[in-house]
Amino acid sequence: MRPLVFHFPDDRHIAAELVDKLDAEAGTLEWHRFPDGESLITLHGDCVERDVIVICTLTDPDAKSLALHFSSRTAYELGARGVGLVAPYLSYMRQDHRFRPGQALSASAYAKLLSTAFDWLVTVDPHLHRIKRLEEIYSIPAVAVSSMPAVSEWIGSHVQDPILIGPDRESAQWVEHVAHSLDAPWVVLDKVRSGDREVRVSALDPAILRGRHPVIVDDIASSGKTLVEVLKQLSPLGAEDATCVIVHALLAPGADESLRLAGARRVVSTNTVTHPTNAIDIVPLLAAAIDGLLGPK
Repeated sequence: MRPLVFHFPDDRHIAAELVDKLDAEAGTLEWHRFPDGESLITLHGDCVERDVIVICTLTDPDAKSLALHFSSRTAYELGARGVGLVAPYLSYMRQDHRFRPGQALSASAYAKLLSTAFDWLVTVDPHLHRIKRLEEIYSIPAVAVSSMPAVSEWIGSHVQDPILIGPDRESAQWVEHVAHSLDAPWVVLDKVRSGDREVRVSALDPAILRGRHPVIVDDIASSGKTLVEVLKQLSPLGAEDATCVIVHALLAPGADESLRLAGARRVVSTNTVTHPTNAIDIVPLLAAAIDGLLGPK
């Protein structure tokens, strides 16, 4: 039988494209919030003996996670043979270490929570640092799809003679991939963070920018401060046509405007998180990964 796809409110565009690419059926997930804050989930669609896919990009995860758990349990109770989660953006990956005594290991705790609710997980470019693979913390099949083929294609089509810039060491994995695929030079800076909104980055060598159009690639941007710090270095060096490419655009209100004021000519992102900067479609990459996890049709 055809897979049955449910989606949370923020994910209707991804859901519509996935339904088409997977030859699936679209169900409707109704999320009612009572005045006291409790949630009531209703699934409209025949789940019996079906592979059920729930799409939920995990921005604002504290609000969504309990409703997500209810969605999974309800699908099983209604007869689903399996339930998978597609989380284009996967939250709670930064806290993978106790930086201070008594802190929660949120990454592993959240992984245990999701692993009890779903049979498999597909996400895009999770923020892996000390954790190298999702399988280290997830007890279900967990596929991390790389958006870099789509990012490389976009840069190759829109930027002439690029130089790829990573704002910190964690970005090296993405920047190096794109640079190699485009046969372009690349550099990764060092970042020192002193607070949620206070960062400094190391200096750029002006020589590497000559004759090149800078493209800053980062996996996550929320306040945009890290990217702003890189952009502030570029303008005095004569690089006034910088492009910022973001995988997960968790941009706070006004953040993209701050990037443009700092010197970004273009700010683009993938569509893992719905945002006006979305220009890079990762749904075909998601569909390929999901297809390999579904049961026999």
